[in-house]
Amino acid sequence: MEKPVLLVVDDEPNIRRILQVGFDKVGYHTLVAPDVSSAIQTLGQEHVDVVLTDVTMPVRTGYELLREVKSGWPNIPVVIMTAFGTIPQAVQAIRDGAYEFVTKPFDLDNLKRIVASALDQPAKPNASGSRPKSSPAIFDFIAASPAMREVVETVRQVADSRATVMVWGETGVGKEVIAKALHAASSRNKKPLVAISCAAIPETLLESELFGYEKGAFTGANGSKAGKFESANQGTLFLDEVGEIPMSVQVKLLRVLQERECERLGGLKPTKVDVRLVTATNRDLKAAVDQGLFRLDLLYRLQVVELHIPPLRNRLEDIQPLAELFLKKFALENDRTPLVLADAALQALLSYRWPGNVRELENCLERATVLAARSQNELDLRLLPSALIRAA
Repeated sequence: MEKPVLLVVDDEPNIRRILQVGFDKVGYHTLVAPDVSSAIQTLGQEHVDVVLTDVTMPVRTGYELLREVKSGWPNIPVVIMTAFGTIPQAVQAIRDGAYEFVTKPFDLDNLKRIVASALDQPAKPNASGSRPKSSPAIFDFIAASPAMREVVETVRQVADSRATVMVWGETGVGKEVIAKALHAASSRNKKPLVAISCAAIPETLLESELFGYEKGAFTGANGSKAGKFESANQGTLFLDEVGEIPMSVQVKLLRVLQERECERLGGLKPTKVDVRLVTATNRDLKAAVDQGLFRLDLLYRLQVVELHIPPLRNRLEDIQPLAELFLKKFALENDRTPLVLADAALQALLSYRWPGNVRELENCLERATVLAARSQNELDLRLLPSALIRAA
């Protein structure tokens, strides 16, 4: 079996030597280069499986090397090494196609795990970055407004990457719908989409829910249980209200994201996991960082791609198609003909501020469908809540 070939690019001779010896010991054939130009020359002459590059180097940076690799050798994963102060730029590098980043000073064992994980990722089908044929289009997604069309386009672009996605928005805007769309449009769609609300689980139980536990790990643990990360292996894990995760659990979550493995409570060895993480929040997590309630390094890891979902009041073009979709849905559930929106009722829907967003609209139209007489074909003002009638 041929050894995997690793190209290490760093202007520090000692770093190159440490990495070459360390990776050669675990079965790699390690090539080294002191700068970007030498690295590109090596890539043109040698077969390379993975590139591990520093960021700050003379003349040209590791980010420039990333762009060269993605242009000329798109199937070669690139791992970025960076100082903590340049993490925002490293996050941008992942958006630009880097496999992962690791902060200096690095832990060699952790670095070996990341490089091994990069080797295991499947090659892209072509250089254009198109979705695999097995990946379906995004399903039943209402996006009549320009803001939501932009969201959907971003979902299409990033769905089949491994980048973590953070979905921001008020309660009820449809953050879980976005997570489902990301999963459905990815090559992971044959594997589970596992969702968990971090706000709905007591702090004392959240860690065991996420990471699992072994028998006897704590009082009442009468058997072993896999956590959500294990359950979502090779699929997608959706963490709703991620801002509610306590600091003690944030540390362990960061470790899973860095090392791609998790350890059950009371466990003796970690388990490798391949999970695409999507999170959602309605909180200002940057303010939470300033208040000491959320880790900055974890925030960087979670928001590689950010999707901001505008409130329903700011995307009026979506209200009528959403309303018609919900009326058809609830007509089917109640075995009746879908109600047609009267002009006055539609005007009321458009005039209302929708503090509960899409979820409130859905509940409103379920109520109207249930209250309407069987002989009634039109949804008029009388079927709407009083708050909407006043807004008309």
